[in-house]
Amino acid sequence: MNDNSSRRASEQALARKIAALFSECPQVQAVALAGSQTAGMFDSTSDIDLYVYTIAEIPFRQRVALVEKSKAARADLDLRFWDLGDEWFDAATGIEVDIIYWDTAWIETQLERVQVKHQASMGYTTCFWHTIRNSQVLYDRTGWFQSLEEKAGQPYSAELRRAIIALNHPVLRRVIPSYTHQIEKAVQRADLVSINHQVAALLASYFDVLFAINCLLNPGEKRLLTFAAERCAKVPLRMADQVKDVLQAAAVPDQNLLVKVDLLIDGLDHLLLEEGFDPKTSQPMI
Repeated sequence: MNDNSSRRASEQALARKIAALFSECPQVQAVALAGSQTAGMFDSTSDIDLYVYTIAEIPFRQRVALVEKSKAARADLDLRFWDLGDEWFDAATGIEVDIIYWDTAWIETQLERVQVKHQASMGYTTCFWHTIRNSQVLYDRTGWFQSLEEKAGQPYSAELRRAIIALNHPVLRRVIPSYTHQIEKAVQRADLVSINHQVAALLASYFDVLFAINCLLNPGEKRLLTFAAERCAKVPLRMADQVKDVLQAAAVPDQNLLVKVDLLIDGLDHLLLEEGFDPKTSQPMI
């Protein structure tokens, strides 16, 4: 067994141990392992991403007691910067544990929003759906998570594909307040912070469009180039090189960045044309 395989086995065992502790909390409906462990992207830097689905928030003292049972070397608890979460390092193995608490009704709404209502977001539209579909259930009190997984197994609809492209493609370059226009103004001001912000937003929408073209769920902000290269059957020519060119050019506020951004979007526009979409309207051609 190589080092990665050994580490993964240790993390799986630790995940099951922690899930068993959470199963004792009456507020917990299900516990599922997700992230790189289940998405085929595991490496030596991976941590344990455990999603704890609850019908009510677990009291802080109760969570503290659970972490003490788990024997943490260092813990940061009650993190509310994003979703409610607790993080710690396992004392015995040094493995980083990332606990994310999701309300059951909330995640059901997120899934319905994309699957039933076909509502797109500005980047990362289908990330929650991706998390559910790529989860390994470790505890399921009543079969609720199994039901959620069955819903998550539904196919990617043409309506959602069109909605994601219609929302995320125009803001790349076509409309006045586009990311490209904002980058152009930031270059004129030599505003590196603004350039970084706008380039990141542009890439989020770029990849949302790319994954929609391929009817693939968006995995989030990590390893996007690797994921796209391995999973997308349809990609623009030189996509990976063009993304890297944009990121490297963003370190210097000059016109070269705008040239690289245009080349990146040109490639996506060509792919849209091949898929029957008009880049001038971001809509299917009739």
